[in-house]
Amino acid sequence: MDYQTILFEQRGAVGLMTLNRPEKMNAWTYDMRDELLHAMDRVNNDPAMGAMVITGAGRGFCAGADIGAMFKKQLDDAGADDSAPKRPSTAANWVKAVRAAKPMVAAVNGAAVGVGLTQILPCDFIMASEKAKFCCAFVKMGVVTELASSHYLVQRMGWGNASEAALTARMIPGEEAVQLGLADRLVPHDNLVDAAVALANLMAQNPSRQLRMVKELLSQNGSESDLDKVLERETVALELAYKSPEHAEAVNAFLEKRPPNFRNLPE
Repeated sequence: MDYQTILFEQRGAVGLMTLNRPEKMNAWTYDMRDELLHAMDRVNNDPAMGAMVITGAGRGFCAGADIGAMFKKQLDDAGADDSAPKRPSTAANWVKAVRAAKPMVAAVNGAAVGVGLTQILPCDFIMASEKAKFCCAFVKMGVVTELASSHYLVQRMGWGNASEAALTARMIPGEEAVQLGLADRLVPHDNLVDAAVALANLMAQNPSRQLRMVKELLSQNGSESDLDKVLERETVALELAYKSPEHAEAVNAFLEKRPPNFRNLPE
């Protein structure tokens, strides 16, 4: 695919995806989503890459949905023929793709507003620069939270902080976002991408199959109150892991006193 709204490059074992509409503060469109999903598949299907980073070009991360291309078009099309083809659900595509993918680190370099925020909430780690700002802006646009953000905001911030962020729609600076749990780490702006890539490379050193299995367990068990179900899911995953070539390689590497090599192992 010839990308028009993002950039893609490989850094070590990491695929770096950069939202690239800086003249519009990287405002989100369906085309941007589709290109991101394609780039994620590139990383997922390449044994040489074990993790990915998403960041933004210019001074913003993502200013939210492109109002003209998205909301205005939806209003204009409201009375159109219902038989016209429609885009597939953004929520179903995006959230499931992020949680099923190899590890994904968000490197927030500026304003992350609306969908600019909610698209990264399912990521495995959110790193914010000193210039980052976060805003759950939906009520100000007369709409509601999406991309499973009503779940992930509570998971990350707790009930009170999530309610305040979603109901006030105020802009939250990066440092405060880390304090509230909305982001995970604050780093100097100039070091943001390098720090995010370094963290992703650490994740990528581990076997991709097991990384994705752990992500699935975290997704399933993170808000599960039935500990019997938690243990059952972990037991099933462990039984599969014990039979995997990655487990055999890890054990043999330990006994042979050498680093494990998890690349290009048989499926």
